[in-house]
Formats: sequence, structure tokens, C-alpha cells
Amino acid sequence: MLDWKNRFRRLGPSGSATTVGTNGRNPLLLTLAVVIGLYLLVVLVIGWYWSREPDLFPVQQHVREAAEGSQRQIVRGYTTVETLKRVVSTLLDKPGGYLTNDIAPPGLWLDNMPSWEYGVLVQVRDLSRALRKDFARSQSQSTEDPDLAKGEPLFNFDNRSWVLPATETEYRNGIRFLDRYLERLSDPAPKAQFYARADNLNNWLGDTATRLGSLSQRLSASVGRVRLDSNATPEMVNEGVVPEVEERRMETPWLQIDNVFYEARGQAWALSHLLRAIEVDFADVLAKKNATVSVRQIIRELEAAQEPLWSPMVLNGSGYGVLANHSLVMANYISRANAGIIDLRNLLSQG
Repeated sequence: MLDWKNRFRRLGPSGSATTVGTNGRNPLLLTLAVVIGLYLLVVLVIGWYWSREPDLFPVQQHVREAAEGSQRQIVRGYTTVETLKRVVSTLLDKPGGYLTNDIAPPGLWLDNMPSWEYGVLVQVRDLSRALRKDFARSQSQSTEDPDLAKGEPLFNFDNRSWVLPATETEYRNGIRFLDRYLERLSDPAPKAQFYARADNLNNWLGDTATRLGSLSQRLSASVGRVRLDSNATPEMVNEGVVPEVEERRMETPWLQIDNVFYEARGQAWALSHLLRAIEVDFADVLAKKNATVSVRQIIRELEAAQEPLWSPMVLNGSGYGVLANHSLVMANYISRANAGIIDLRNLLSQG
């Protein structure tokens, strides 16, 4: 009869005895599998938490609290600059921090939130450029503000840089220069200026309309669209020659559909806050042009684009198919907001 101890011992390749479990499994491998499983579970939960988009925040309430905390006076332009600071701070300080430049899990495995971050960053760059180029200058030949001239390029730094310097460091320095400008702007004897004019606002809205128009086209391309291109040249137009028209099918790659969707959500999130700030600082201009309602309607469309996504993934059904197409729904909100901005620009251009 075999010795019962042989159930726990087996001769290895070299004749040495190796201990195994009662079911023939190696305890070391079993422990390693359990550790890896727990690690993946923890990473999955953290990744889900980090992928949650920040909520909308009340702009005017935040501005009042910020002004009281820093003991500054709220003047024209204060709301816009303070809101821009808060948008950038949210980008850096939300759960998980800034994820685009992460080189380790779970941030390395996430792509929806980095796309959302890039969407926010696009609007931050556009407004910071408008501040430097238009809002803080009386005319095209005037001197630009020194703090805005230093801060605006920092927001255009590589959004994927991990170190030397890190993206977060550059963006925080940009916030610091915005705060220095805000401090001089709110001083009892102002050492900085903010010009709330219709032409300044119209210039920024022109950039915004271009962004939203491009987004709408990219979202619509989720199911493929046929576009017409012609080979028309100035000479052909002058001679009245009919150009040849070529059909091209434009379709977003399958792996990029969710990235475009979340980039649109990021831009909509940031722009809705910035327009609420613009509504405060440009209140007189909007009232004279009878455009206040137009701004609020644009904000409503952008906030509607922030409704929770209950599906675990971005669905890409056909336009009239059984499954939803979230990209087309988003394109609808973005297009309506873009149309509102075009109408708003027309109102501002009128005398």
C-alpha cells in the first residue's frame, strides 16, 4: 500500500522532492494568480472612479466665494478670468488628477477621460488667447498685458509631457499668471484692463463657432457621410467651366468614435461655464444688442450635452437603426449651439 505522504510529495526532474497541494496545484502560482486578480480588480474600480466627469459648478457663486476669500473686488472681467482659472484647476485637480500624460495604470489604460481633458483644454487655449489678444487690449496697436503674455503660451504646452517639465507644472504656472493679472485688474487703482466690447466678444465667438462646427462634422462621421469635393480653380471659375465633382466617404475610425464623443463633452462642459461668465462681464453689451436670451439658449444646449451616459459604452447604431447613436445625439446639441453662436455674432455685428 502507498504511503499517504506520497499524496503531498512528487519527485522533481532532478529527483528532488517537491511539495504540492492536495489537488496537485503549486501554492506559489495560486497565490500569484490571486494577487494579480485583486490588483486588476482594484485598478478597474479606480479607473471607473477616475473616468467620472466633473459636475457643473455655479459660476457666480464660485466667483463671489473666491473674491471674498482673496479679499478682492469684483470688477468687469473678474468673472471671466476667475472662471477660466476654475476650469483649468478642475482639469488638474479632479479625481485622478490630470490623466493624459500618465505612464502607469490605470491612467495609462484610460482614453475617455484624456479625450475629455483635451476638449476642455481646447476651450481654455482659445479664451486665454482671446484675453491676451483682444479682451485686455484697447486696440490692435496697444501693448499686451505682461502677465497674459507669459501665461497664454503655457496653456499651449505639450499636453502629454510627463516630466522635464510636466504638463501639470506648466498649466499651474499659467493659472498663477492669470491670478496675477486678476490681482492687478481688481486693484482699487487698476493696473490692468478688461475691455468688454462687442467686437472683442465677436472675435472669440468666431473661434468658438469654428471649433463647434468641426466637432459637429466629426461626430456626424461616426456612421459615415458622403462629401463632395471639386477640383475648381480660380481660372475655371472666371471662365465659367463646370468643375468635376468627386464623392468621398468620410467615416470616423471605429476606435476613435468614443474619443471624439468625449472630446465634444469636454468642450461643451468648459464652454458652458465660460459663456456664463461672459454673460456677466458683457451684460451691458448683450443687453444693448438684445442678445442675452441668445446666450442663455446656447448655454442650455451645451448643458443638455452633459446629460449622463447610461450606456457602459458609446453606442454607434445607424441613424434609424435599433441601437442608439450617441455621437449623432451629441452632434445635434453641438450643431444647435453652433447655430446659436452664429446668430449671436450677427446680432453683435449689427449697429
